[in-house]
Amino acid sequence: MSKISFQIFLGALFILATGAIILIYGLNEEHRMAVQSAAMHGRAIEQGAALFEQQCSRCHGIQGTGIPGLCPPLNDRAFFDKRLQEVNWSGSMEDYIVATVSSGRLSSTRPQTFPGQGTPAMPSFSDRFGGPLREDQIRNLAAFIMNWEETAETVTVPEPPSEPAAGTKIIGTDITQTLPAGDAAAGEKLTSTLGCVACHIASNVGPAWRATGSEPGIGSLAAQLIHDPNYTGHATTPEQYLVESIVDPNVFVVPGFSSGIMPGNYATSLTDQDVADLVAYLLTLK
Repeated sequence: MSKISFQIFLGALFILATGAIILIYGLNEEHRMAVQSAAMHGRAIEQGAALFEQQCSRCHGIQGTGIPGLCPPLNDRAFFDKRLQEVNWSGSMEDYIVATVSSGRLSSTRPQTFPGQGTPAMPSFSDRFGGPLREDQIRNLAAFIMNWEETAETVTVPEPPSEPAAGTKIIGTDITQTLPAGDAAAGEKLTSTLGCVACHIASNVGPAWRATGSEPGIGSLAAQLIHDPNYTGHATTPEQYLVESIVDPNVFVVPGFSSGIMPGNYATSLTDQDVADLVAYLLTLK
């Protein structure tokens, strides 16, 4: 074989080998892209989980199961199965989440059950509307919430307080009024019904009620807080402080926590007996 023939043979062999490599790579490209896409989606969910904890958990709960009287559950079968029909949304669930998170909500769609934080009911989170998050961060947040769709179970939402029973009255905002005798056991049950335990016991969204390390429980802490130089409320006794924290929660916010998180409708939805029971229970947490 001449030198030229050998060179032609090597060139043809190289072309065939290159073509085979390209063909093999091309046949594997779909699988490679699927793996890459899954990895990117996984990172988006992971980053969305961190954003949810930072930005959303204090209103929608650590596990997304909502906080009664404040904000609805998102990790909920009904949210994925019925929400789009309730609000007449024609797009995808993910796009609905992105739109709602981006622009917020001026008023609650279920004000009797979930009044939200006030006005607006839900703030805007997109930096296009003055919020703290970029578009890609909101997409990651939506990816995390969508990740609950396959495993979400039905969340039972407590009914709003009914009409007060005979002999009771709506509490109002007068913290000096004389309350009826309280029942600590009934108060403990009411804290679960109202969802108080989600913020004050199950998570650190609100000040801890139970004693933790060197910190006393709320039953003892109430007596200390009314003498704190930074106290801005009007209570003169631990009982009044506890009533005030329920019916007028933003008059004094414990340092380290945010205002506007505690539901602001208890003054007009709880009875004097409800509050007496809650105070009786909280005073047992020394």
